[in-house]
Amino acid sequence: MEIDKDKILDALRRRGQHHRAEWVDKEMPDRIDTVRNSGLLATLNLDPAEFADQPTR
Repeated sequence: MEIDKDKILDALRRRGQHHRAEWVDKEMPDRIDTVRNSGLLATLNLDPAEFADQPTR
C-alpha cells in the first residue's frame, strides 16, 4: 500500500511535529510505500491503516 506524503505531513503538523514534517517532505517521495518504509512510520508513531486511500465514488 502507498500513502500520499501530504497525509503524513498533515498528521505530523497537527501534532506540532513541524521539524519531522519538514524532514519527511525533503527526504521522502510523493507516495510512501508502507512496507518499504514501515520502520519510518513506526518511528513517527503513524499507523498506515489510518492513511489508507479511500475509494473514489
